[in-house]
Amino acid sequence: MANCVITRDELLVDLECLTDGERDEMTKLGMLDLRGDLEEYVPPPSVVARNSGIRKSVISAPEVLNEAFHYAKPSSFSRGLRLDIGGYVILLISGTASIDENGKTIHVGDFGAQCWRTYRNISTLLASEGATWHDVVKATCYLRDIERDYAQFNRIRTSFFRWLGLDPLPASVGVQTRLCREDLLVEIEAIAIFPER
Repeated sequence: MANCVITRDELLVDLECLTDGERDEMTKLGMLDLRGDLEEYVPPPSVVARNSGIRKSVISAPEVLNEAFHYAKPSSFSRGLRLDIGGYVILLISGTASIDENGKTIHVGDFGAQCWRTYRNISTLLASEGATWHDVVKATCYLRDIERDYAQFNRIRTSFFRWLGLDPLPASVGVQTRLCREDLLVEIEAIAIFPER
């Protein structure tokens, strides 16, 4: 892990317009010096040593889903992350929705179609790393309106998982939440684990 050197212009916060609370917290984080100037980030030696045995790489599937930075300009997350740890691979798939390769919401107003597109996007992200839903151990499902849509969501999820022949089924939770776009009705994140192949 190298030192991270950025300029004030690369930040998305204006250092001249910080509240006293923001300035205090950013100083305590080590981002600002006592004069309010931006500090260079230098990772502690323990972090460098600890991360040397874990390989991290970004997961992407540009044929179905654009990169997250372009999703909500800018958006600071990866579509997914691959961790290689001691002979095992862990895939962390970020919250994924009915987004196309251009970053547009598709199937606006069609809950079922949004579910199926979300499953297709996640399936393609998994496949990009040689994985399938058979490797998924946990799925977190976010619905904009759980009372209205959960029964349909559960029928689609159950149908998809039965078609795949999943046994055992992934651990899962479904929650109602506001999603990052008003036209998105469902979003799913997943964790997959499998031996290195």
